[in-house]
Amino acid sequence: VQLVESGGGLVQPGGSLRLSCAASGFTFSRNAMGWFRQAPGKEREFVAAISWTGYNTDYSDSAKGRFTISRDNAKNTVYLQMNSLKPEDTAVYSCARSTYKDLSPRQSYDYWGQGTQVTVSS
Repeated sequence: VQLVESGGGLVQPGGSLRLSCAASGFTFSRNAMGWFRQAPGKEREFVAAISWTGYNTDYSDSAKGRFTISRDNAKNTVYLQMNSLKPEDTAVYSCARSTYKDLSPRQSYDYWGQGTQVTVSS
């Protein structure tokens, strides 16, 4: 299993970024996927998740209304569109493979990518 993130970078407050996570080594369409982030000195936190079909999504309170998770099963890729970025969104963003097909209160993740740095600063 391999998960490779891309699309991070430096952006001004209020700007947008689109992160991508290319998956390989498993049948991508059989797993829900998630995005997480970790800021310096802080614990990793959940950002968003999407079911295997893409029909169901879930967001953290901080992401709701600003971020959109999506997936393209034909391209084995999950995306995170981030709008209205704030300095507090600065973190390393990683995608992860869920052990479930759909979203579940017992959601767990078994594989993680290396992450891509997002820096929001003027």
